[in-house]
Amino acid sequence: MSTTLEDQSTADQHETTTSRLAGKAGPSMKISCDREQLLHAFQTVASVAPSRSPKPILQNVKLEVTDQTVTLLATDLEVGIRHQVTGIDIQSPGVAILSVARFGSILRESTDQTLHIESDAQGTTIRGERSQFRLPAENPAEFPQVTAFEETDFHTVPARLLRELIRRTAFATDNESSRYALGGVKLEVEADQLTAIGTDGRRLAKMTGPVGTTGKAIDADQTTIIPTRAMTLIERAVDPTDDEVKIAVKGNEFLVHTARATISARMLEGRYPDWKKVFPDSSGGVKLDLAVGATLTAVRQAQIATSDESRGIDFTFGEGMLVLSGKAAEVGQSRVELPIGYDGDELTVTLDPRFAVDFLKVLDADKTFTFAVKDAESAAVCSTDDGYGYVIMPLARDR
Repeated sequence: MSTTLEDQSTADQHETTTSRLAGKAGPSMKISCDREQLLHAFQTVASVAPSRSPKPILQNVKLEVTDQTVTLLATDLEVGIRHQVTGIDIQSPGVAILSVARFGSILRESTDQTLHIESDAQGTTIRGERSQFRLPAENPAEFPQVTAFEETDFHTVPARLLRELIRRTAFATDNESSRYALGGVKLEVEADQLTAIGTDGRRLAKMTGPVGTTGKAIDADQTTIIPTRAMTLIERAVDPTDDEVKIAVKGNEFLVHTARATISARMLEGRYPDWKKVFPDSSGGVKLDLAVGATLTAVRQAQIATSDESRGIDFTFGEGMLVLSGKAAEVGQSRVELPIGYDGDELTVTLDPRFAVDFLKVLDADKTFTFAVKDAESAAVCSTDDGYGYVIMPLARDR
């Protein structure tokens, strides 16, 4: 097949665009890197890229190299991440599109401590001490823009607190619900407090902690619901050694900026439950402190004799004892006793043990929490002294 002038013009334009994005025509992008450091950053970024997409370019990670920095970028058009990588020897700036599957496999399977990566308009070469790979080129111009953090109005949150906010609320969300908003964590800023809320309609988790403000605060009337998948990515991208993290809202995007990474996520729309009304009045009934580790062990033991059809566990509070009992016709029965400091009237509430376990797992085993319930028909409220609250709706059960 002969090449037309139009074909040649298009090819020249493509090469010019690629060369321009690679930094300059001529020299290719060249770096040498510590494989382990690049692998760790690549895996974090690659988790955003979709495994399947009508836009194949999204199944890649973009590598941008300047004279001073090396940045990995990925997006699925809903969530995006920019992640700077350290431990890189930059020989020549430029850009490369790297296959999540192929390049990721090279990083994982290689035994070399240092890899040399070179990319031009024809492809990317990865060399180790005794190995070499050549991957085909993709046009960097086709890769979507990934939002950078350039905000002057933002909040600052201690990194450890943000990770804990996510860890203690994201598990309670519901990504399968027809109620779209329940598939994310709601954030609210009021005065100098940041509150995160997650719920699936049957239980609700909320945690509050201190927040600083630079410029204008997030509008209290704006519904800020971040997809659970994005929140999980944020938790993974925030390093425990980071001091503070910046968060901001830009249009319909939520932005998080750490020392190395910027995560952007399109916020969810829809009505969200009024979480403040979910926490019931716990006056009367049972209110006492329980040990996390001992309670988790007792719930897991009682859970053995439950099934999908009969999954509830009876929590019976009596004089000096909490008795947890499960019963399922096809499984059997369980009865587990836990000594407690309680001398009030006997009270039984039936709860889903999965919800109780989820709550207890995110707490330190050697800590205590407060358990409060008014009566058998009321929700159980669990709380800690560091701003964490958790509501479990009771189950109806024939006795």
